[in-house]
Amino acid sequence: MTSSSKYSVRTLFALLLFLFVSIVVAAQSPAQKPEFAEKIATQALLKQLQNGGLVIYMRHGYTDNHRPDQAPKVDLADCTTQRVLNQQGINITTQVGHYLRQAQIPIGEVFSSPMCRAKDSAKNAFGKFTVDNNLMYYGAMTSAEKKPVIANTQRLVSTPVAAGSNRVVVAHAPNMVDLINYFPEEATLVIFEPLDNGQFDYLGSIRPKDWPALLQSLTP
Repeated sequence: MTSSSKYSVRTLFALLLFLFVSIVVAAQSPAQKPEFAEKIATQALLKQLQNGGLVIYMRHGYTDNHRPDQAPKVDLADCTTQRVLNQQGINITTQVGHYLRQAQIPIGEVFSSPMCRAKDSAKNAFGKFTVDNNLMYYGAMTSAEKKPVIANTQRLVSTPVAAGSNRVVVAHAPNMVDLINYFPEEATLVIFEPLDNGQFDYLGSIRPKDWPALLQSLTP
């Protein structure tokens, strides 16, 4: 065998070895979440909400970042151990509720994280809520501890809702990151069409700054 032939064989062998290792590494690596593309709500989506049958996921309002959660010693009954809404957060969540009523969007059951910033956001925007501990903020949790919260979030956005009403979930940004790779800004509404069996379609988002133009679009 000539030296050039030996070189070709070694090159081919190295290439095959590289391809084999690449395939093994890819198979062992965790699946990447699909890239998320935010869709800003339109007049058509607002009209869908008026008809009901959808799920509205709301991230809590703006918070006082100078008061972090006292993890792992957060007391759910004591807001002084938590990061809470600042005045801007109180104002914007109250305003979002006003916008929803102005748009004549029917609201049915409202589920909230047990954290004070979520409960206060729900109270300000909707005037009612049911605490669901499996919507807890899980920034400081282990992967195992997060699983029930992620599963519950998926259940709430995928379980069908009767026409004439919309289900509301008020919680935290990490839930959306794990669900659809989306980190919504505070007080944003993320709209889903529930399809059952854990399936759903993301229809669009309404950020606080989007409301005036949306409401204007409804004016005859």
